[in-house]
Amino acid sequence: MVLVVNMLASQGQYSIMFSLDGDSRSLYIAGGQGGPGAHANQQGGTGGAGQGPIVHITTSQLITHNLQATVATDQALQLQNVRASQIASHCPPPSRIFCGRRDILDKMHHFFSDTGSQHIYVLYGLRGTGKTQIALKFLQESSSRFSDILFIDTSTIATIDTGLKNIAVLKDFGDSPQDGLLWLTSKVEEWLLFFDNADDPSINLNDFIPQCNHGNIIITSRNPGMCAYAESNSLVSDMEAGDGVVLLLKSALQKTTVHTEQIAAEIVKTLHYLPLAIVQAGAFISKSRNLDGYLPLYTKNQARLLREKPAQSHDHYAWTVYTTWQMSFDRLTPPAAMFLQHFSFLHYNGISEEIFRYASKYEFRSNRPSEEELQEPLEFLSHFVEPDGEWDSLQFMDASNEVQSYSLMSFDAEKKLFSIHPLVHAWGQATVQNPKRYMSTMGSILGMAISERTQWDPQLTSLLLCPHIELAVQMDAKVALVFRKQYASIFQEDGKYKQAQTLLEEVLEKRKQLLGDNHPDTLRTMVRLAVSYSGLGEHQKAKDFKAIVLEKQKQVLGDNHRDTLRTMSGLAISHDAWESGVVLEKRKQLLGDNHPSTLRAMSNLAGSYLELGEHEKAQELQGIVLEKQKQVVGDNHPETLSTMSNLAISYSDMGEHQKAKDLEIIVLEKRKQVLGENHPETLGTMSNLAISYSDLGEHHTAKELRVLVLEKRKQVLGDNHPETLSTMSNLAISYSDLGEHHKAKELRVLVLEKRKQVLGDNHPETLSTMSNLAISYSDLGEYHKAKELRVLVLEKRKQVLGDNHPETLSTMSNLASSYSDLGEHHQAKELRVLVLEKWKQVLGDNHPDTLEVEGLLGRM
Repeated sequence: MVLVVNMLASQGQYSIMFSLDGDSRSLYIAGGQGGPGAHANQQGGTGGAGQGPIVHITTSQLITHNLQATVATDQALQLQNVRASQIASHCPPPSRIFCGRRDILDKMHHFFSDTGSQHIYVLYGLRGTGKTQIALKFLQESSSRFSDILFIDTSTIATIDTGLKNIAVLKDFGDSPQDGLLWLTSKVEEWLLFFDNADDPSINLNDFIPQCNHGNIIITSRNPGMCAYAESNSLVSDMEAGDGVVLLLKSALQKTTVHTEQIAAEIVKTLHYLPLAIVQAGAFISKSRNLDGYLPLYTKNQARLLREKPAQSHDHYAWTVYTTWQMSFDRLTPPAAMFLQHFSFLHYNGISEEIFRYASKYEFRSNRPSEEELQEPLEFLSHFVEPDGEWDSLQFMDASNEVQSYSLMSFDAEKKLFSIHPLVHAWGQATVQNPKRYMSTMGSILGMAISERTQWDPQLTSLLLCPHIELAVQMDAKVALVFRKQYASIFQEDGKYKQAQTLLEEVLEKRKQLLGDNHPDTLRTMVRLAVSYSGLGEHQKAKDFKAIVLEKQKQVLGDNHRDTLRTMSGLAISHDAWESGVVLEKRKQLLGDNHPSTLRAMSNLAGSYLELGEHEKAQELQGIVLEKQKQVVGDNHPETLSTMSNLAISYSDMGEHQKAKDLEIIVLEKRKQVLGENHPETLGTMSNLAISYSDLGEHHTAKELRVLVLEKRKQVLGDNHPETLSTMSNLAISYSDLGEHHKAKELRVLVLEKRKQVLGDNHPETLSTMSNLAISYSDLGEYHKAKELRVLVLEKRKQVLGDNHPETLSTMSNLASSYSDLGEHHQAKELRVLVLEKWKQVLGDNHPDTLEVEGLLGRM
């Protein structure tokens, strides 16, 4: 019996013929008829028919072959099962140099200690922070806690499917991903499933999580969105400083000594405590054996060292710091990649969407850069602007969310600010072509934003902008001159007068060259520069500068131009009441009673009254200004707070110390919120509050506050700034009030030396310090020293201030006290009689100082 099966193959046929003859069974495979030959041409004939060979295979041979194939298949299946078992259950131990992370590990142990329901824990964060290592360390510490520990590489859908299939094969429960999931779902035991590297935001991990109420799952991911699956999670970021030092010394094969710990502490700080960077540094040091030499090398070769793959490794992590972030970057869409690259040219902290929203509103005017000059900033902003010109917050959010999904950027929902890890920030700058172009783009966007914001804007404060501007200045961003002036205005708002001065002097020089000495823009720059001089304590220089500008503005612009009035107002702060009154009247006529500039002029006039001792007038005017400012600019506006602070000073001058204290506490809290804790205005309020505590006899509280202010002023302004020295002088008063006279004396000696160096021997502040030092000598019973110093102060005050100045008369009164202390009562009496006569002429019969001297004379 023969069975023939014909099968078509392309344009030919072949047949398989089975022949069954008794016990002899053969299989013949015969070649089929060949296809038609090509058509004949002049050189050839017709094509012939082809006949393939006939292959003869006996049935016994076929059966033997099939048996061998079956055995081979079974062996392969067994090997596959073994390999699947190894893959599914293989969780390597953590790195031999693993250390730290105790807070996260303890949190995980506590979380998985409960039973009875499914537990999912997510470890998320930037690549290179050690998420997988933490998970492996947890598994090592708690392996006996789980019936099975099953590992799945979650980087792609294919690797997830393979992992689930391996679980099915391992458990002899089938050979498909669905079988693996089914086993996990049906096996009501304390298994633990480890989803490692669940980084791809396009993968819906929910499709692969067993849908049951038992089992335990750990997920590691760069994507914070994975936290949606978990009952608990941990952001894995930088290491603790101490743990970082231990890790570096272990990986560098260095002995732990005081010296190596100190060097290691500097290195890990420079590496911002990123574990992968620390391990790479350690590997490099282990080759060179030169721990001390690493930082200088790193400073010059940061990018090279962070790209270098160590030859020897403590774990199976295959990437370097820079390559691991490049892999994440390569997955971004072009808009998100562009977004991150540009953000790398702002400061890595405190990046606000408001910067870009304000910049998108930039208006082109005659004295501003043109559209052509701002082509690249406008091109960047165009990605986030709707066709009608409105800011597209959703588009901005889409780009930022994509970058965040790889943990290349993070967002503080409470503060509404973005940040980038400092090393990612450095990587971003190092990996772009033409970084100067990026810096120029972002520098211009900052200038555009400042141009459109109002001063003291609560949404985009100088406190927020300052770090970004400092970076732009440091990297020498090529921006328009008007933007550099805008930068200086932000520095001034933030109390960074020295940085503002440096910028403004540069702008002034260029404006003089381009526009001339008398151009309005040149004169405005001079006024701004005078503000910096004043902020740096160079008040006379500032006053002289403004006087020059005022004369020029009167000639060029006229007496009633707003620039002229603004300069007059600044000069009137020197407390010439008549000038302040003139400025106020002009502003009322031109701007109205409630305009912010009018209110500033009223405030200046109140300051003039204060300086003249007309406290009731000052207090009344300040009350009016405060109410108007609350209505016009709001309760928390810096100018409102300045008026509140001035009103508190008036209360203090009138002896209403509790009122002053209560108001200063309010101002202090508001200034901390609006300006920050280290702003000069905030520190000034703290200093004023300390005076109120002192006036109320709360000397310990006053001292604590002054110590705090002194530390902050040293940090912000430096040791020799006039405000720092004033704080030291005030702290000496607190020591004196508390009877700590030696401390008071030591501090006053130090202040005197510094004031002589900074201000000169005859400056009023220097003389005040000498007078205070005399008080310390007197408190310590060193009466001769006190007398000698007071004689010297009196002579200098007569020369500088005149015979009848209140400060001169106070010194005479103090000298009389020294005579009394030394038993020279006759000389003391003569001096007090003279002082009394002069006080009556200057202050009147009923002034407290007059009455005090009268009382002292009465007791002699």
